Amino acid sequence: MSKGSGQVKVVFLPSEQRGYIGSGKSIKQAAGELGVGIEGLCGDEGTCGKCKVRIEEGIVTRYSIESRMENLSPLNKTEKGLLTSRQQRDGYRLACQARIRGDIIVSVPEESRLANQVVRKAARERTFELKPTVRKYCVELKPATLDDALGDWERLQAELKKRFKLVNLTIDYQALHSLQRTVRQGGWRITVSLWMGREVIGVEPGVAEDGCGLAVDIGTTTVAAYLCRLSTGDVIATESMVNPQVAYGEDVIARINYSMTCKEGLEVMNRAIIRGINELAGRTAARAGIKRSAIVDMAVVGNTCMHHIFLGLDPGYLGRSPFSPALHRSLDIKARELGLRISPGAYVHVLPVEAGFVGADNVGVLIAEEPYRQDDMVLIIDVGTNGELIMGNRDRLVSASCATGPAFEGAEIRYGMRAAPGAIEKVKIDPVTREVRFKVIGKEGWSTDLDEVGASGICGSGIIDAVAQLFLAGVLDRTGQFNTDVGTLRLRKAEGGPEFVIAWAGETSIGQDIVVCQQDVRNIQLAKGAIYAGARLMMRQLGIDKLDKIVLAGAFGSGIDKESAAIIGMFPDCAQEEVYAVGNAAGDGARIALLNADKRVEADRRAREVEYLELTLAPDFDKVFTRAMWFPNMEDGFPHLKHLLPGFKQGAENGREGYQCGSE
Repeated sequence: MSKGSGQVKVVFLPSEQRGYIGSGKSIKQAAGELGVGIEGLCGDEGTCGKCKVRIEEGIVTRYSIESRMENLSPLNKTEKGLLTSRQQRDGYRLACQARIRGDIIVSVPEESRLANQVVRKAARERTFELKPTVRKYCVELKPATLDDALGDWERLQAELKKRFKLVNLTIDYQALHSLQRTVRQGGWRITVSLWMGREVIGVEPGVAEDGCGLAVDIGTTTVAAYLCRLSTGDVIATESMVNPQVAYGEDVIARINYSMTCKEGLEVMNRAIIRGINELAGRTAARAGIKRSAIVDMAVVGNTCMHHIFLGLDPGYLGRSPFSPALHRSLDIKARELGLRISPGAYVHVLPVEAGFVGADNVGVLIAEEPYRQDDMVLIIDVGTNGELIMGNRDRLVSASCATGPAFEGAEIRYGMRAAPGAIEKVKIDPVTREVRFKVIGKEGWSTDLDEVGASGICGSGIIDAVAQLFLAGVLDRTGQFNTDVGTLRLRKAEGGPEFVIAWAGETSIGQDIVVCQQDVRNIQLAKGAIYAGARLMMRQLGIDKLDKIVLAGAFGSGIDKESAAIIGMFPDCAQEEVYAVGNAAGDGARIALLNADKRVEADRRAREVEYLELTLAPDFDKVFTRAMWFPNMEDGFPHLKHLLPGFKQGAENGREGYQCGSE
């Protein structure tokens, strides 16, 4: 470890990872270079406050370093807004904001350490017709002789026509390169991989095993890959990871901004996702015991921003009115052109997009759930950093996108975190005593039954539970304000306003109480209000006043408690038995498109039939959104919540049916 010109020494604790980095870089950048994981949910915009670190001052002979606060850039306005006065006195800084000017020792507290997220994107069993775009054909060729020196490709074409009636074939350039060698390696018997019945994309000596395909769902936060056997449709391996682009922005707007403000932003994010998919391809292949070259087809879905970055297309125009994408139709492109390391001649099929913020992932949901074949009026909510909605039935379908923000992923929540080990994921509050019990990811049982709880924060499903339970217990009123008259030690006044203690310091691994504060509640109200307002405006567009079914899609949709979601008013009223989660429907759609060529055609057609509703252009969007901020809503009736809200009475408010607290 040698020091170069213009470099300073940085030591990270407790990992003791250290090295020299260029002066002027942020602590977060230094951490990245030295392999130290520091949490951050805003793409270094300084809005989430999750990257708090503490600076150790003094001379430390063990590291041959004198660490001083003066060796960092001064506290800026962003840090002063996110750090309490006590934290500022105790030497805390935001890693994404503080720039290093001299030798420094940085202590990364437990709550700021990047944990491995629990990614819930398992494949569901689906029934559909198998019609893969890549099929394998084994043929035995007549060996060339001096009397019959016909070219190997022409010889192969003739045999495929004779045996399988395949005509007008072409051959991939790289497959042609290996053809002569492969034919002779197999003793003139070879297996060809034929794409769409017209192009030979690969040749293998002898009789080869069935080919495999990879379905990939590029989510804003997570990426999931499903390795399928093309001849049977079986999922033989599943792998997932946190989207490596998270380092450049938690949501699509942050990544669009990064692509526009950083000179090589698009290239950096494109390389990150290609590298990530290559890793998933390698991991699934290893788990299945095959070579990655056996992956002969791929289907990809993602929201429009992820779609563009994956293809190396400028996403900047998605952030500008009229928010038009580079293309709507599906695309077939050679994997090698994208830098993907699977079979050299394989194609990648990228499903179509619907609009600037309703992407190929939504089309995947569409062909997986097929609302266009149903009589029931259904609402499908793909809950995530960006909420995408589909509503309708066989007669008419409408889609919309709503900016839920990253609150459901744990960002913008004071003690929010990803769904990683240590995160509080379920919460129950006694409506009489207001005592709390909760469940932590990675621990069996409720907190009250554990000797060591070790909570380190609260994830999206946990914060929704907490807000719903606080509302039921009377700690929050319908507007989302804390009721300070509630007699419990858990509700207290703090520097930033009232807060409610979910976990006492002794129940945590971070040595401090985990609380829900007023701003946390507001951020959840904003997120749930966006979804509800979108659904209500879509109902108006369709001319309906009730829904028959509500489908919660996506990994987050599977993790949340549907009763808690109903209580806070995340979606319009519906019978609870008709509200259900379907897991990663976008990933299911990618698998269906991988395994059925007709579904690819259907996806293109249905994507163009769906009407896109731009919510922000609705003349009274603000009014509908404001009403949706209330629990469960300012005006709308919820007859199916009677059993969930026993302390409420039905009454009329503003001329409409609604629920109001009996004490109001």
